[in-house]
Amino acid sequence: MNWTERTFKLNEHQTNVRTELVAGLTTFLSMAYIMFVNPSILGDAGMPKGAVFVATCLIAALGSTIMAFYANYPIALAPGMGLNAYFAYVVVLKMGYTWEAALGAVFVSGCLFLICTLFGLRELIIKGIPHSIRVSITVGLGLFLALIALKTAGLVAPDANTYVTMGDLHKPETIMAVTGFLLIVVLDRLKVPGAMLIGILAITVASFFFGGNTFQGVFSMPPSIEPTFLKLDIMTALTTGFLNVVLVFFLVELLDATGTLMGVARRAGLLVPERMGRFNRSLLADSGAIFAGSLLGTSSTTAYVESAAGVQAGGRTGLTALTVAVLFLACLFIAPLAGVVPGYATAPALLFVACLMLRDLGDLNWEDTTESVPAVVTALTMPFTYSIANGLAFGFITYAVLKLFTGKAKEVHWIMWVIAGLFLFKFAYIGGH
Repeated sequence: MNWTERTFKLNEHQTNVRTELVAGLTTFLSMAYIMFVNPSILGDAGMPKGAVFVATCLIAALGSTIMAFYANYPIALAPGMGLNAYFAYVVVLKMGYTWEAALGAVFVSGCLFLICTLFGLRELIIKGIPHSIRVSITVGLGLFLALIALKTAGLVAPDANTYVTMGDLHKPETIMAVTGFLLIVVLDRLKVPGAMLIGILAITVASFFFGGNTFQGVFSMPPSIEPTFLKLDIMTALTTGFLNVVLVFFLVELLDATGTLMGVARRAGLLVPERMGRFNRSLLADSGAIFAGSLLGTSSTTAYVESAAGVQAGGRTGLTALTVAVLFLACLFIAPLAGVVPGYATAPALLFVACLMLRDLGDLNWEDTTESVPAVVTALTMPFTYSIANGLAFGFITYAVLKLFTGKAKEVHWIMWVIAGLFLFKFAYIGGH
């Protein structure tokens, strides 16, 4: 019995080394866009893009390796979309906190996440949050991402009278962004692996000819991670006014990561009673990755839904995740390429991810307004107040109030009352942002 068989039990899962390697490559190509998008988003918050690029690759490699060896799951980890936007555009740019304090919030939420997982509270909280609110968080994040993408692409511009209006469609950057979006959708529909990555690279190449971009090379030694390594400000994250931010990070991490893990594991046929011990290990793996990512210098790390592409390609064991980890480590040496990717090249990928997140709207029970209305309030408030926190707060409070005054209070899990009460207290005594 060779090392791969002993470690990953390939025969037991009816797979082989070649299938697992191909699955790992498929997953990597599907999620490699995060190498370019994450430094772009966190760079807007004032973080050094080179250091963020290194942190992104390192935590993706570390998290995926832990998932591979500890849980033997074909699921890759990396900094999550949506949470990085909340980190940069809300916590830092809107609320005025430093990126160091925002990293501190990620660290604290990661610690809470780890504790909840170790003591079984994670499963309890998940069960307590109703399906409609879970759906609305995904949809609201999608709308929030869409607004950021449209703004970055130049399709949406500010207006004094109507708040937002159409941007200048004659700008080369806007035209390239629209072209990139259509290219990504077409490639994805044709099932081309790495559609988003191809779209980003295609528009980056076009930017040299039409956007005034300058080529800096492809390969180099990795930039220093020192500007972000261990730079988190934990004391600010523990102040009263900042606990709201920690709560948002925690709730979104909880719902997004757990939902992704369960969804992909189910597709791979791993959510069966005899393998549930490995699922619990996968929960610990992604909890630890959030904690480690904050130390390296990036926003919350989570399980990637793109791992489903690798599962579709036959990935069933941790060898798939290990392949992803090795490829991310190799990418540390293409930092110059990551540094020249303009915002309007990554905006199409953001918009495409947003479109995919909105499909969950169909899962709502539209006949029961005590379920659908709080979900819609949650989803709409996120982009229109430019705050994921406000969306969660209004959604949880609306849900609790509607159930209370329609005689359905017994349907509400006690966890919902606690979270709604915390948000209500926050609005009443601390204020909103």
